[in-house]
Amino acid sequence: MGWLDGMRKILVLFQKPINWLIVALPFALFAEIFHWGDFWIFILSCIGIVPLAGLIGEATESLAVYTGPKIGGLLNATLGNAAELIITLVAIQAGLIELVKASITGSILGNLLLVLGASIFLGGLRHGVQSFDRRQASNHAILLIIVVIGLAIPSLFSHSIGPDDSIQVEALSIGVAIVLMILYALGLVYTLKTAKSPISYPPTETHTQNHGFTKVEALVLLTISTLGVVWLSEMLVGAVEHVVSNIGVSEFFLGIILIPLVGNVAEHLVAVQVALKNQMELSVEIAVSSSLQIALFVAPVLVFVSLLMGNPLTLIFNQFELIALIAAVVVAALVSSDGESNWLEGVALIGVYLILGVGFFLLPS
Repeated sequence: MGWLDGMRKILVLFQKPINWLIVALPFALFAEIFHWGDFWIFILSCIGIVPLAGLIGEATESLAVYTGPKIGGLLNATLGNAAELIITLVAIQAGLIELVKASITGSILGNLLLVLGASIFLGGLRHGVQSFDRRQASNHAILLIIVVIGLAIPSLFSHSIGPDDSIQVEALSIGVAIVLMILYALGLVYTLKTAKSPISYPPTETHTQNHGFTKVEALVLLTISTLGVVWLSEMLVGAVEHVVSNIGVSEFFLGIILIPLVGNVAEHLVAVQVALKNQMELSVEIAVSSSLQIALFVAPVLVFVSLLMGNPLTLIFNQFELIALIAAVVVAALVSSDGESNWLEGVALIGVYLILGVGFFLLPS
């Protein structure tokens, strides 16, 4: 009966249509073995990462059931962006630093504009005006402004300090990264002491399920999914340069639009689903917290890990990325400042994202 119980649990996972994309894995393997070409390897790797990222989330949620809401919140905070972190680590190892920096920017933009916008739009269409905690929205806005300052200062000051690859500029990035990680750590402390946090949303009955998995089964699922993402990420990154040269799409566009969507689409769908259930406060928390995790945790970690890999990553972003970040934070803060949302505000957020996407697409390689 053990194998029947295992099959039942697997079938429960595949009740979500997004998990059906797992069929891309064997085709990605075939594309690699039979040399179908870098384009197909890239596309199939992207598709395969989507369900694996979702399964990492499923495993994390299952573990959170056993650890309790507060430790579960820490698990969500730490592993919420695991798939994208893996992709960027593989890209750093390959020396694709600009792709990594673009993906950091793209993740923040995607969560603040596309995910929050889609959640507000679809939730507003179904329920009309939706409300959420105004004080929490204020906390979000303050931290997002700090994020913009933290990412802008190295970019603006570096020109007066020295070349981008100089020791002084690297020291500036390391210093800023340390401050951002301290802010993130304090946010986690705040999570343990309070029911809500603007950095790490705790799991709730609507967001956390164990699907009948035991603790060991959840750990096995987490391990297998993570290894799968590592494997596909290596194939994806290995095909990027050929895709860029053959199709004409810039590496910058792939990093700022495509990579963040691939790594976070499962979490994005959760934000939209809870908005459709009229739980707008949780939806806003998911979208904004994911942006904060990228800026306060993932980006600083990449700075230090890149030093160990021998391909230093500095927190120096180009003017287009800085303008986009400032625009996203300002628009998101204005939309959430009154603690209420409607579908038109969601359309506005999506519109800003599409405008930025067109601009990034037309930038020369």
